[in-house]
Amino acid sequence: RNVMLRTRAKYHLGQVVRHKKHPFRGVVFDVDPEFSNTDEWYEAIPEDSRPKKAQPYYHLLAENDQSYYVAYVSEQNLVADYSGEPVDHPDIPDLFGPFEDGSYPLHFQLN
Repeated sequence: RNVMLRTRAKYHLGQVVRHKKHPFRGVVFDVDPEFSNTDEWYEAIPEDSRPKKAQPYYHLLAENDQSYYVAYVSEQNLVADYSGEPVDHPDIPDLFGPFEDGSYPLHFQLN
């Protein structure tokens, strides 16, 4: 991974963010400098709302009212979450320390 690319990302590992259009929140656990998911994933998005590929994409441990899951979201579709509420995803303790001051400290470097 190129560290210079990573620093252009607007959100950081451990930060709580929410989706602009869909009702879910999540914790950033990895960042791709640009789109690196499958064509199938991309083409499943309705054409008029497809995000551009040349921007950071975030892997989130996400939660909504019904469930927990991993989400892959473009930077343009995220906003910082300032609610001060923790995210309850069950995998969070594997990657991060306790929630404090609106974000989670990393236990270790992923790569």
